Amino acid sequence: MPAAPQILPTLSEQAERLIKLGVHEIGGLSAAELRAVAASSDSEHTLLVMHPDRVPASALAPLLERAGKPGFVVVDMPDVDDFSAIESVVLPAGPGYFVQNLDRGDAMVNWSPDEALPAIAAAARTPLTLGEGLHWLLQQPGVLERNHCFMTIGSRLPKANGALDARTPALWISNGTGRDGAEHRNAAKVGWCWAGNRHTWLGFASASMRTRGCQS
Repeated sequence: MPAAPQILPTLSEQAERLIKLGVHEIGGLSAAELRAVAASSDSEHTLLVMHPDRVPASALAPLLERAGKPGFVVVDMPDVDDFSAIESVVLPAGPGYFVQNLDRGDAMVNWSPDEALPAIAAAARTPLTLGEGLHWLLQQPGVLERNHCFMTIGSRLPKANGALDARTPALWISNGTGRDGAEHRNAAKVGWCWAGNRHTWLGFASASMRTRGCQS
């Protein structure tokens, strides 16, 4: 059985966690500036996220830690930073913003991304982007459990003809097999699945809303 839902740290605690990891520096902010963004909201059950234009997924993945190992991006996803928010997902402007009421989406395991997206919208929720999912795991590594992992279908790769690449990003735990390499066994992994495929161990992470963060 999956673990009980965890309560997110306070926004000030989340800011300190990102500062400790150096995420603010990757995004071109001082520690004081990131603390000011965090202090601009007093909402509960809220995740602090730095905008992907500031901090790409490839920079966040190695900061994940599980089983004493850093996270990684699969070798056949060298274009991970080209995945961007889908049309229905509007990211607030500014260096940082807030995502509220996260859910791992366990109720939709064994659904395909193509099936899950309209169901998330019908529930008046929004799918997490890859960057948001990575920020979540930086704050709460325990959200990622073996056989209870999640997709972040708020991010897709646009093609030159206006269509979407069929890959959908996901966060799960490596078995250390194949091209992952034995050294990555049990590490957190950024990978992908086809938009029409189903997996019994992948839910679809979503949130209730996003709000803008402000700097004083």
